[in-house]
Amino acid sequence: MSEDTTQVRDEASRIKFFDTTLRDGEQAPGITLNTREKLEIAHQLRRLGVDVIEAGFPITSQGDFEAVRAIAQEIEGVTIAGLARANEKDVTRAGEAVRHSKQGRIHTFIATSDIHLTHKLRMDRAQVLAAATDAVRLARSIVDDVEFSCEDSTRSDPAFVAEVVAAAIAEGATTINLPDTVGYTMPDEFHQFLTTVYELCPQLHDVTLSVHCHNDLGLAVANSLAGIQAGARQVEGCVNGIGERAGNASIEEMAMILRTRAEHLGGLWCNIETTEITRASRQVSRLTGYVIQPNKAIVGRNAFAHEAGIHQHGVLANPLTYEIMDATSVGLAQNSIVLGKHSGRHALSHALAELGYELDRDELNAAFDRFKAVADRKGRISAADIEALVSDEMRTEGPEGLRLAECAVTTGGDVPHARVVVVDADGNEHSGEGTGDGPVNALMKAIDDAVGTSGVLLEYHVSAVTGGKDALGEARVVCDIGGARHAGLGVSTDVLEASAIAYVRAVDASRKVEEGERVTAGGV
Repeated sequence: MSEDTTQVRDEASRIKFFDTTLRDGEQAPGITLNTREKLEIAHQLRRLGVDVIEAGFPITSQGDFEAVRAIAQEIEGVTIAGLARANEKDVTRAGEAVRHSKQGRIHTFIATSDIHLTHKLRMDRAQVLAAATDAVRLARSIVDDVEFSCEDSTRSDPAFVAEVVAAAIAEGATTINLPDTVGYTMPDEFHQFLTTVYELCPQLHDVTLSVHCHNDLGLAVANSLAGIQAGARQVEGCVNGIGERAGNASIEEMAMILRTRAEHLGGLWCNIETTEITRASRQVSRLTGYVIQPNKAIVGRNAFAHEAGIHQHGVLANPLTYEIMDATSVGLAQNSIVLGKHSGRHALSHALAELGYELDRDELNAAFDRFKAVADRKGRISAADIEALVSDEMRTEGPEGLRLAECAVTTGGDVPHARVVVVDADGNEHSGEGTGDGPVNALMKAIDDAVGTSGVLLEYHVSAVTGGKDALGEARVVCDIGGARHAGLGVSTDVLEASAIAYVRAVDASRKVEEGERVTAGGV
């Protein structure tokens, strides 16, 4: 069967998409997004057509608060949500962050399972009920759109969940989220659980039921489908399925299931612009440093590839023999943009506009300088190269932070030797030298010598942005610095330089965490 895009567009059958890439997704180990990066992702999520962007957890740090506020001020045509625990301080802070949005939402939550009440909250059921009621009441006094979640709902007593949900609705909650927080539930169990809560709390029919499923057993998408078949009309997830532990339901998988199997799902539909899926996936992968597995459904590089001879023969005869989706429907059409070293600012600006990037004059000038430097070495610059360069440029937010100014590696002797110059936020240069088992190890030691750190490399990945021997290289490192994991990503035509840039950014991220006071607050 091929994908069926003929859908009955009645509002009762519409599935809203609540994207939490910038909140739950960013809580994945090693991901640290700055405000500018979050804004770029938020713009792409708007183009993708999600209904709600959960922009962050404002109480956790000043940086998270500023990012949520910036997104609320700049992104229009989509609901902007801030997460808050069920207490006055959290809810008030979230309200301050989203108040500039024309469609601001406060998303407040509290756990309802006995295991969480006993070991984490140290509260009884009456206290949880009171906290939920107070939080929703306060949130509703600040914004008109309030979402309430029962954390770990699927391991909770359904009768207690129904009681808490009824109280939240009575106080003005407009969306109720019943998450499978630890990814434990089976699809049939989840369907039955939601059905039971509907029966025990008829008021739930008057608001939007949402589902937020984690992927610990690989069932996040299956459980989300079970949720919408039980009556949920909002699905929560992340681009590429990133998130806490094994991640969340994959936004792109859910969207393409609704597009491809609409007839099986009774005509359920959504507003996702599926041709923006590939761009969103690649952008999130590049900015988070999380590589997409080759066999990942919808967005993996093998998703539309055919190697077996019998498959190739069938596809050449008729794509429907093995392809249930058209690659162009997810935005995989080959982009024809190619620039060279003689291309000017106008050509680059036009190419960036086609790719969905909106840069001001200063940003364009910085991107153009980087473009010319690479074009002199590479010659021809493709759309993928431009996206990589612009995304890499965005990893430095403003003048603050460490920056690699120079690096050189000598490998002619028995032991590789590296020299680097790192510039700090005040413009001071710090030189360092190091030797190691290999050139990357030597570069890391030289950077440690320059800035006074001591990192241990845990993961190291190098990949090509495009094909060809002159391809841009992307390097991603995950390091233990000061007992915590930090990731960095670098792009260059020289993979050793890309590796050094990546490590400097990991060190810079570790310093920013030390300087801030980020609260580990969990989530649904």
